[in-house]
Amino acid sequence: MPLLEPLAASQALFTVLAILLGLMVGSFLNVVIYRLPSIMERQWRAQCAELLEQPDPDAGKPVLSLWGPRSQCPQCGHLITAVENIPLVSFIRQRGRCAHCRAAISIRYPLVELASGILAGIVAWKFGFGWPAAAALVFTWILLAASAIDFQHQLLPDDLVLPLLWLGLATALFGWFAPLPSAVIGAMAGYLSLWSVYQAFRLLTGKEGMGHGDFKLLAALGAWTGWEYLVTIVILSSMVGALFGVALILFRGRDRQVPMPFGPFLAAAGWIALLWGESINRIYLNWLGL
Repeated sequence: MPLLEPLAASQALFTVLAILLGLMVGSFLNVVIYRLPSIMERQWRAQCAELLEQPDPDAGKPVLSLWGPRSQCPQCGHLITAVENIPLVSFIRQRGRCAHCRAAISIRYPLVELASGILAGIVAWKFGFGWPAAAALVFTWILLAASAIDFQHQLLPDDLVLPLLWLGLATALFGWFAPLPSAVIGAMAGYLSLWSVYQAFRLLTGKEGMGHGDFKLLAALGAWTGWEYLVTIVILSSMVGALFGVALILFRGRDRQVPMPFGPFLAAAGWIALLWGESINRIYLNWLGL
């Protein structure tokens, strides 16, 4: 299409537009991060009430979805206007406070928007204009939302992880990131590897070492990258997770008995593997002399 030719011809222009798009998508991701756990909780309460033959405790409340009602201040209920919802700009202009009651706005909102924009720019620069870049952007944004939810609630929603798995297998049909056989094996091996570790840990200690969402997330990452990068993803995520955990214990006094979500570290490692996995594997094999 003639309108898209400048994007295909100029990587810099495509990168800038991807950053701007990422900032806007980041605003929507904040809605997903805030509302999806609440939507799931409502669904669980409704299911429990149905099983117990009791009335739904949320029956009288407004329907909550990712599309409505309009976002509002959790402190005073002030409806957020379009001017107050400009990514990053509104937070800076309002000095991180609600325009109506001046209550502090969580720093998570601008951080998610900023991360969404920066990561989108990196993806655009790496892949250039085309369908692989579009797929990688969706991959990036889903991982960002899932990571934020897991970090806050220790929960990896199926509504995010399972579509990510199927999208990974769909991209393999075109061979964008991994051939289909490698993607299928990656999905199976990704799930079974963490599931096996989970079962062994439970047998040895009687405790659950990780959530089932981690199995599904690694399966999704294996579908995108192929089985060849699963070891890289596990090693990277374990190293970063260990360093982050030690830092929290040393500098913030985190209780060692409090579980720490593994999903964000898996997501970060999977994102790195999709973009630079081949180079990382080559360096690792050269180091081993293979």
